Amino acid sequence: MPFLDRRTLSQFNWSLLFLLLLLAGLGILNLYSAGTLRVDKGVTTSFYYQKQIFWFAIGLSAIPVIIIFNYRHLKEIVWPLYSVTIALLAYVLVFGTSISGAKRWVDLGPISFQPTELAKVSVILLIAALLSRISGPVGWKGLGGILGIVAIPVVLIFLQPDLGSGLNILMLVGGMLLFKGISKRVFLTCLVGLPLLAPGAWFMLLDYQKERILTFLHPHMDPLGAGYNTIQSQIAVGSGQVWGKGFLEGTQSQLRFLPAKHTDFAFSVFGEEWGFVGCIFLLALFCLFLYQLVVVAGTSKDAFGSYIVCGVFFYFFWQVLINIGMVLGLMPIVGIPLPFFSYGGSSTLINCILLGLVFSISMRRYIFTQK
Repeated sequence: MPFLDRRTLSQFNWSLLFLLLLLAGLGILNLYSAGTLRVDKGVTTSFYYQKQIFWFAIGLSAIPVIIIFNYRHLKEIVWPLYSVTIALLAYVLVFGTSISGAKRWVDLGPISFQPTELAKVSVILLIAALLSRISGPVGWKGLGGILGIVAIPVVLIFLQPDLGSGLNILMLVGGMLLFKGISKRVFLTCLVGLPLLAPGAWFMLLDYQKERILTFLHPHMDPLGAGYNTIQSQIAVGSGQVWGKGFLEGTQSQLRFLPAKHTDFAFSVFGEEWGFVGCIFLLALFCLFLYQLVVVAGTSKDAFGSYIVCGVFFYFFWQVLINIGMVLGLMPIVGIPLPFFSYGGSSTLINCILLGLVFSISMRRYIFTQK
């Protein structure tokens, strides 16, 4: 018996695939522009977009492989995958490659791998499996167990240090809990308690993380130092005005005023070149992309599949919201990438793997009705 019958294949989500290819294509073009530098004899282009194409091709090739196998069998490996993730996160703290004072990468010769990205997948799968076994709203016992499980990888990620990825995991798990439903008592306690406990987190932050928050509140306090990135990003986006300056015509990015233009501030490059109209178009694409995930989560016939897609939704939602927010100066800079636009091999591969799971869940929504 084949892994996929004709009826299953007929349920393939072509709209989601089209949006994936469109966003990835725009992201690669944007990286090409971000890596282009004007010199005396013309222009020179960096290799970032070429590596992004390489990693996206690998990720795209992985999607059919993931689709073939029934995602329900993942329940059997969620704990081993979680254990491997914890081991890799601990390994990277001791033996990982240090770049700019952070140990986040495992060096594999010609390529490097970031275990933090694997942590996002393993946490989504494990929490989805746990939530699918809980009947009714999540109470204190269930919440405590879930937070204890999530705390281990999050603490290890914070120690790298990588505040953005750690917060992303906490927020996507929070979204999954709200989707599942938590008891009224737990919800009201968290609603009152979290704002009261939040100021205490200030004393747990490193000096550069505190500086980013202060810079967010007063970016012009140190315009050539801590506030430089935020100010240049706002100038770049604002200079695009309504229609933008055109492809490869952005002065802030081409003349190297804009920092980290191929990673955290890729949206600034896009905004300068394509203006307000282009930014609205890109935001519309992301909204349609997220809407497709909502549809799949709502039509899945088993709880495990719904919670996986819910986790994937919040994984992408928070990255888009926070990255664009920090680029526009509406949020502190925390180093969260913009999906399909920010350069990163590990993140690009994980994005495709997660979407492969979504395709698998979408295609099997009529095969069974077990909850």
